[in-house]
Amino acid sequence: MTNADKALELVADGMTLGLGSGHAAERFIAALGGRVRAGLKVRGVPTSDCSADLAAAAGIPVVGLDAGPLDITFDGADEVDPHLNLIKGYGNALVREKIVAAASKKLVILIGPEHVREKRVDVLGRRGKLPVEVIPFAEPLVLRRLADLGLSAAVLTDPDGGPHVTDNDNHVLHVKVGPIADPAGLDRDLRAIPGVVGTGLFVGMAEVVIVEEAGRVEVLRRPQ
Repeated sequence: MTNADKALELVADGMTLGLGSGHAAERFIAALGGRVRAGLKVRGVPTSDCSADLAAAAGIPVVGLDAGPLDITFDGADEVDPHLNLIKGYGNALVREKIVAAASKKLVILIGPEHVREKRVDVLGRRGKLPVEVIPFAEPLVLRRLADLGLSAAVLTDPDGGPHVTDNDNHVLHVKVGPIADPAGLDRDLRAIPGVVGTGLFVGMAEVVIVEEAGRVEVLRRPQ
């Protein structure tokens, strides 16, 4: 069994699902597409243009947030702490991922089978970077305000050397971090900077994390 197989046990006919971005989410979309072709009736709200294309190719009907509250969002993560707080956004879809997660009754995260030991951390920030999406016009101000907070950041670039542009036509900063003692506080401080659209800190949002490693699947639930 894979984490995608386990996640599919949560899906029922008629649901509207958030479809995340990244490798784990892509595998879930492919597995969900197989169920749809076998007769399952669901709709998907993708978190990126890439996920939308994958869902359409898999035969999953794609809708927008105007379809109403989502039942479950299935997505990946780059770090997961023991409280199921997350850092997401290494794939640069963090803002749409957070919007879709917030519109959902439940957020289920899939990690593995690759890089599991890197992603399961005792405290967020162990991997050293935090993605932050910013409006391009505001980028100089955001960099100065980050410096005021004692933080440095690099603008994510594409292979051609230009800044990476998100599906929202924004830029992504990779903020250099160490272990984050107060993820919720840092998220508030960063979002208070004019021009910051969103951060990769997902605090108190995930209810379930499904981990696949070495052929085994483990289900983690947020402590109450």
